[in-house]
Amino acid sequence: MHMLEQLVGQARGLAAGETGLTEKEGEVERILKICNACRYCEGFCAVFPAMTRRLEFGQADIHYLANLCHNCGSCLHACQYAPPHEFAVNVPQAMARVRGETYASYAWPRAFGGLYQNNGLTVALALAAGLALFLVLTLQVTGGLLHAPLAGNFYAIFPHNTLALMFGAVFGFAGLALSLGVRRFWREISPGEMSGEAGAEAAGNVLQLKYLDGGHGQGCNNADDAFTLLRRRFHHFTFYGFLLCFAATGVATLYHYLLGLPAPYALSSLPVLLGSAGGIGLLIGPAGLLWLNLKRHPLQGDAAQKPMDRGFIALLLLTSLSGLALLGLRDTAAMGLFLAVHLGVVMALFLTLPYGKFAHGIFRSASLLKWSIEKRLPNKLQLGSE
Repeated sequence: MHMLEQLVGQARGLAAGETGLTEKEGEVERILKICNACRYCEGFCAVFPAMTRRLEFGQADIHYLANLCHNCGSCLHACQYAPPHEFAVNVPQAMARVRGETYASYAWPRAFGGLYQNNGLTVALALAAGLALFLVLTLQVTGGLLHAPLAGNFYAIFPHNTLALMFGAVFGFAGLALSLGVRRFWREISPGEMSGEAGAEAAGNVLQLKYLDGGHGQGCNNADDAFTLLRRRFHHFTFYGFLLCFAATGVATLYHYLLGLPAPYALSSLPVLLGSAGGIGLLIGPAGLLWLNLKRHPLQGDAAQKPMDRGFIALLLLTSLSGLALLGLRDTAAMGLFLAVHLGVVMALFLTLPYGKFAHGIFRSASLLKWSIEKRLPNKLQLGSE
């Protein structure tokens, strides 16, 4: 206990001095030094064994560990030094605050990250509404909101080349912005040489969302100290729902360009089946995550990021709702109106991907890969078991 008190005093002194860290990063450094002396939570998730490989925590180390943290909350409820203890050790909250900083600091262009971070829900809804309104007004000027049923032929409303150019540009920008951000992050955390074994393990951890099981298989803590796997399940619905929708678009693209089979496609076709399954997943998952977000204990996570979190969830829900509504009404006179709304929401979703909650999946995957590489290297400190 005396040693821990000394560490707390030293860490507070460093945080107040010239460390080159932000205030939030300094708090993570203080907490990690206490955790390194205690190591009670060492088996909970990848953060703690990775932590024991370090005596000092530079900015790159803190960014790496913050993005390796899945904010499951197990360590908070297990910690004897958690608030209201004077040490005030709160790993998930401190890590979440630094993660929020990394989304903005690694964003490209950086100004966009700060805008969305501070006003996530407002920006998401305003952008979706603005783009949808623009397309609706375009539709009104060019041919009217209502039309004779077109048997689901979207290209009779917006030509194929126009849609391909518009969404190709948006998707290309989002991909470029995410790639530049994660490339900088990857270089700064100095990952080391990757092996096939490490890559396969990291991919498995990402696809399973392994560390949302609390490190012990019973799940995360949300509103209290009871374990629940709901957060992991809703993340699975969201993650795989998004991938299924992406797969539907990819298959439709192959149909169009390789097989010469343009849309519309039958309800029993592969693109429609994949898109429908993905849309249902993007209803269940985000709705569940929003419900958990509203109930979450205030000591878990960063309250300042809730608008960003909910903005992303809102766009996912609107994408799914408008897409499923469009599928159901594609043979009616209102198809054009619903198509314009759906396209506006999807464009808003992709434009905000590099700057919002979606970025956490990219940076977390990179951190999981670094951990899979790092754990295979000799641990020169030997401060804890692996």
